Amino acid sequence: MTTSAHPPLDHRLRRMVGRDPSESHRPATPLELLFDLTFVVAFSQAGTQAAHLLELGHFGSAIIAFSLAVFAICWAWINYTWLASAYDNDDVYVRVATMVQMVGVLVMALGMPEFFHSIDGGEHVDNAVIIAGYVIMRLSTIALWLRIARHDPASRRTALRYAGYLGVVQLAWIVLIIVNLPFALTLWIWVLLGLCEMAIPPLAERRGGTTPWHPHHIAERYGLLVIITLGEVVLGTILAISAVVEEEHWSIDAGLVALGGTLLAFGLWWTYFTMPSGKLLARFRRRSYVWGYGHMIVFGSLAATGAGLHVAANAITDEAHIDDVAALGTVVVPVAIFLTALFTLYSFLMARFDPFHIGLFIGSLAVLALAIVAVAAGASLPVGIVVAACSPIVVVVGYETVGHRHQKAALDEILR
Repeated sequence: MTTSAHPPLDHRLRRMVGRDPSESHRPATPLELLFDLTFVVAFSQAGTQAAHLLELGHFGSAIIAFSLAVFAICWAWINYTWLASAYDNDDVYVRVATMVQMVGVLVMALGMPEFFHSIDGGEHVDNAVIIAGYVIMRLSTIALWLRIARHDPASRRTALRYAGYLGVVQLAWIVLIIVNLPFALTLWIWVLLGLCEMAIPPLAERRGGTTPWHPHHIAERYGLLVIITLGEVVLGTILAISAVVEEEHWSIDAGLVALGGTLLAFGLWWTYFTMPSGKLLARFRRRSYVWGYGHMIVFGSLAATGAGLHVAANAITDEAHIDDVAALGTVVVPVAIFLTALFTLYSFLMARFDPFHIGLFIGSLAVLALAIVAVAAGASLPVGIVVAACSPIVVVVGYETVGHRHQKAALDEILR
């Protein structure tokens, strides 16, 4: 194991061996932060394309295309993040490999419009560019695992399993580009290969071959991507405000949209960071799979919330082909999914159900339902956005007044 208490100032080639999973002061590196920025583009592309289909009322196509695209985005990020947490030595090889992965993210983002359009067409899945970008990222990952196998005898078998399994699945993805299969069959193969991808980590790390990832570093990395994904909510807020100003100039509705969108982003952020992930992952490392995989729903729902606000912007200017209730639903449903995923992950990490926190969850969903009812009864869409934004605030207020004491008591019992 290596530690980076006093990292070298140069970035010359050095051995890529496992890092100390208990080293102190392990923050995200500037390289990791730069890598994350490319995912702003990917999430933005997926959200924009989903919003276009949603405003047309093509809900099925939007959900299918967005779910597949978000899986590709999140899964590639997750794999790089856990590898870097365990083995990153910040030498020139790792830096160049990361740059290659960034190129793959951008290529994948460029393929989003054709991919979404073809899913909506329902005849042929135009997935060549998006898969090409994904494979570029995965080939870079394979190169890193092969280097780990060469440099770190303790991790050789695990690294070779990762490289081998990844190589086989990437060949299948490449075949999917070349072969022109029926529409439905292509979608099912996407799902099958996605399941194969998710099976690789537990298979590669079976029989004691676990990688030395750092729990607090991992928790921080996931939190940072949550913040980046929340940028989509902020962007959607700006678009909605611009739509109101363009239609009515500055007005009460513009102020309501600004308040609602900002409150929603802030509330979702605050709610997420009530979960003590680092402490619990450090004690219960085996819970990392469900926690890490489950975050794909968290990331996807946040990106979808931003897409919903894009739809609301177009509904406000009467450019959408759906009514205000449906437009608000494109915001409310992702928020409900986010809250459901977050409370599920929280309960799983804590390994218990707290009736008070379950009550907060139900209360937050009730506020979302109230927003839909209000707009259906004649309230404006901006008013509906403000009401929906109060949903995570229910959780925040409940946690800060009472819930934090429940959490502290539970942590004292769990971690003693």
